[in-house]
Amino acid sequence: MIRDTSSQDAVLTAPKGQHTKRRLVIAAGAVALVAVGYYLLHTWSGSAKSVSMSRLRVAEVGRGTLIRDAAVNGRIVAAISPTLYAASLATVTLKVNAGDTVKKGDTLAVLESPDLSDALKREQAAYAQIEADVARQRILARKQKLLARRDADTAEIDRLSAQRTLERYDAVSNEGIIAKIEYQKAKDALNSAEIRAKHAEQAAALEGDNVALELESKIKQLDQQRSSLSNAQRRVDELTVRAPVDGFIGTLSVANRSVVPANAPLMTLVDLSRLEVELEVPETYVADIGLGMTAEVNVGTAVTTGKLSALSPEVVKNQVLARVRFNGAQPPGLRQSQRVTARLLIDEKPNVLMIQRGPFVESEGGRYAYVLRDGMAIRTPIKMGATSVSAVEILGGLKQGDKVIIAGTETFENAERVSINQ
Repeated sequence: MIRDTSSQDAVLTAPKGQHTKRRLVIAAGAVALVAVGYYLLHTWSGSAKSVSMSRLRVAEVGRGTLIRDAAVNGRIVAAISPTLYAASLATVTLKVNAGDTVKKGDTLAVLESPDLSDALKREQAAYAQIEADVARQRILARKQKLLARRDADTAEIDRLSAQRTLERYDAVSNEGIIAKIEYQKAKDALNSAEIRAKHAEQAAALEGDNVALELESKIKQLDQQRSSLSNAQRRVDELTVRAPVDGFIGTLSVANRSVVPANAPLMTLVDLSRLEVELEVPETYVADIGLGMTAEVNVGTAVTTGKLSALSPEVVKNQVLARVRFNGAQPPGLRQSQRVTARLLIDEKPNVLMIQRGPFVESEGGRYAYVLRDGMAIRTPIKMGATSVSAVEILGGLKQGDKVIIAGTETFENAERVSINQ
């Protein structure tokens, strides 16, 4: 009976040198394991997070021409869009409806103002009265001139008569026929007649000047009244509201047959033949923009250019309104208040270090960027310069050829190093 196989077992001795080889293999494996562990430990200890590359957008730093611009929103507005007002307190009778197309000179509304109509009648009556006074003054002036001339002529006749009497006395004075005293009287009469004739002539001239001055005064009153009448007539004519330009009625501000106060807005007329773009420019760009600056306007799928023609002097809700006038003919199919986008071309900087723009510009105020090196995203301080809609200028912290993560760093949480998985 065989109980076990112990009697058949034999102890074998290992060949010489086999123990040494086994120890070397174990030692080499341990060293390799330690190296791999150290690498992994070093890598993971330097990164706080691990992010997949598919969730990131990377751009390379390069050199080129940076066109500094600003993307703004705006709307199409009419370059000529007059608002018509009531000339005085009146009752309005509308002749058009909102949206109607009108031509220049068409009647848009009629205002009824009894006060202005009565004022016009008073001015017309006053004008007629002064006009009659002027005609009467002309007749009176001629009459007074005639009377003054008659007196002057009578005085001249008296002078000539006294002169002939003296001449007769001179002819017979040597013969002793005329007494000396009579001769002296004749001489005195001539002197007196000459003085009266002279004064009468001067009085006639002064009377002529006087009546001319009075007539001129009346004519001035007539001119003044004519101006008042013209003004009253103009105010009455303004009661008929007419279209100043071709266009269409944009809005009606009053109801038909309503009573409106003076200077109340009645309606807005829109001229679609001349349209412009009204842009809402953030106040941060105001110091950099100016009149004449080029703007690219996106109208649907088309892009057209224009010039900055006007800039508002005030800031409203952190924005400044600017007007852009199209270069050449305006694009077809534009509508009032149509929303558009535009790009203001502020400046051009050639041969600068630049990179594509991304959300990293706004994060942390643009002072840091994540640079991709050896599978690691390293948080690097940078300094940015001019910015545009599509690119930013790099003044420091990066060099040409650096790969920068421009989008997708929201989950990095400002970590210094982030591991990037391919």
